[in-house]
Amino acid sequence: MDATTAPHRIPAEMPQYGEANHIFELMQTMLEQLLIHQPEDPVSFMIKHLNRNNDNVPKIIILGPPASGKTTIAMWLCKHLNSNLLSMQNLIGRELQFMNPEMKRQYLRTKMIPSALLVRLIEDRLEEEDCIKRGWILDGIPETREQALTIQSQGIIPRHVVVLSALDTVLIERNLGKRVDPQTGEIYHTTFDWPPESDIQNRLVVPPGISEMETARKLLEYHRNIVRIIPSYPKILKVISADQPCVDVFYQALTYVQTHHRSNAPFTPRVLLCGPTGSGKSLQAALLAQKYSLVNVCCGQLLKEAVADKTQFGELIRPFFEKQMVVPDSLVVKVLTQRLDHQDSIQKGWVMHGFPRDQDQAHMLDTLGYEPNRVFFLNVPLDSIIERLTLRRTDPVTGERYHLLYKPPPTMEIQARLLQNPKDSEEQVKLKVDLFYRNSADLEQFYKQAITLNGDQDPYTVFEYVESGIINPLPKKVP
Repeated sequence: MDATTAPHRIPAEMPQYGEANHIFELMQTMLEQLLIHQPEDPVSFMIKHLNRNNDNVPKIIILGPPASGKTTIAMWLCKHLNSNLLSMQNLIGRELQFMNPEMKRQYLRTKMIPSALLVRLIEDRLEEEDCIKRGWILDGIPETREQALTIQSQGIIPRHVVVLSALDTVLIERNLGKRVDPQTGEIYHTTFDWPPESDIQNRLVVPPGISEMETARKLLEYHRNIVRIIPSYPKILKVISADQPCVDVFYQALTYVQTHHRSNAPFTPRVLLCGPTGSGKSLQAALLAQKYSLVNVCCGQLLKEAVADKTQFGELIRPFFEKQMVVPDSLVVKVLTQRLDHQDSIQKGWVMHGFPRDQDQAHMLDTLGYEPNRVFFLNVPLDSIIERLTLRRTDPVTGERYHLLYKPPPTMEIQARLLQNPKDSEEQVKLKVDLFYRNSADLEQFYKQAITLNGDQDPYTVFEYVESGIINPLPKKVP
């Protein structure tokens, strides 16, 4: 949420509700439909759109040259996703009986129909309840750029476009072995996909138009059209090699159509940095806070400040500090939530580190409504952590902090009086690292969208990776 010159009192629930329920994407979709259809009554149109509740159903286009297997892939996707297959054949089959004789003869001769008629057939089919509820897969449509633009102009927007590709020599060879089951429409191949059932084998027929010359002509026409169709679908198109087993092609296509495209919705950063002691969380948090004006929420520092300021919670925490005991989670969470509820945290966002350390603490934060939208795990090997921490020293006279390897003291006199914090002993460091990694697997499982980074690099290199994970939108998370 952007800060203004006269800041509003923005409840923390507002931006979180917007992100959780994808309000930005919902408004974006409705605005697209309003601009495309330009209804006379926009309110009724939007209510009808919301009642359809079909923004998350499959909307897929499968394209490819002859013999690439696009129909097989489209049929398998339909079965797997429980969706509806829309092909030129079944769309025309529904309309053929209503065509005038001249148009029917033209279609049977050329297998082509006017783009306007094709789009009307698609529109009529998509208005039917099964397509609204279960989505659709267009097999081999559009065939030309004109069809692609006409389809788009009518508000038919796919979410995923898969283009199959293979060498022409492979496709010609494959096409010659194609056979079709006239009863089911299933496509088989004499070499790659011959049915084991003898009754199916006996009824298979050679489809028309698969000779070498006819296939070469169709391929030439396809190549002329596809280069003009592809620019119509930027950012949602994936090319998959068809020159591999059909099952592999299917699973690649399935994986792609089940992904959710990145959301461009604005968001208030709520960043969580996790990692063992010495992994560089504090430095990365400071760099993020400085560059993006985030509130730096360090759990340990907040507890110390509460005790030093003698606040209500600080007085409850003090006995645990004096006895060097672990502060109960309930007190830690109260101090944390108090800081996260400040208006600057709500407006600017925050970067938190030092908490949670295990799944129970993470669940506690989540139930209270403080859910991070970016989580990073900084992984650093034990040897590097020991090198980072056990060589740290403090000058008791000036308070200056040194590192015997990375920031050695300037004189022997200073080096002689340097002291090591007992917490930086090798034994203590190993205990803390071991404790973190015992809980890290559960923590990573809790934050399933977390990004794991190699923290054993130059700090500014690590920062670039963290920064890219914040400024780049995450894939849309569909419930």
